[in-house]
Amino acid sequence: MASVSRRNQVWFRGIALAFTLGLAAGSLQAAEQPREQPLPHSVRVAVPVEAVRVDDGDTIAIARGEGQAEVVRILGIDSPETRHDEHDIPFDQPFGPEAAAFARGVFAMADKVELLRSPTLDPYGRTLGYIFVNGKNYSVLILNARLAVETVSVFGDNGLPIEAAACKAAADAAGPVAFESPYLYRKRMREVSQRMRDAGLLPAKN
Repeated sequence: MASVSRRNQVWFRGIALAFTLGLAAGSLQAAEQPREQPLPHSVRVAVPVEAVRVDDGDTIAIARGEGQAEVVRILGIDSPETRHDEHDIPFDQPFGPEAAAFARGVFAMADKVELLRSPTLDPYGRTLGYIFVNGKNYSVLILNARLAVETVSVFGDNGLPIEAAACKAAADAAGPVAFESPYLYRKRMREVSQRMRDAGLLPAKN
């Protein structure tokens, strides 16, 4: 990452910290009632295009200041995973890099980005919301590309029924995907990660 500017290095360290803190908090909050979203929700709000950073096909971060960011778990979809050792994903899932590249391409072409937040946060303290790029629901776009599975059938509409219905319809129209359920992949990779740590192939978790 030698070519990345110092400012971007600070920003990315902030993103990593946000993810780490969110995951740590999630272990304590998973059994609790969903927490309310403290920021404006249930209405689209404009997001500066230059503030968006793509983590993978279903997660972005929005810069909110030096080293600070709002991590957004995009609703209605679950895309194949990319490698995140810190999240017990030591290998890219097939089609994971393609899903992330799709997201980067969509946002690279964006003239207008809007965020529609759900009334609640996810168990890790992240924003749940739909992203609209040039007026189009990003979740529908990636479902149309068959680089994500829909999650409405499992988790419901998160208080946003119109957008959820659009995701369900897009997934039904797109048909089967070519990759393993990301949920099952994550579960399998947790076991793989533990075996790799036991063998000294991954550092111990703090």
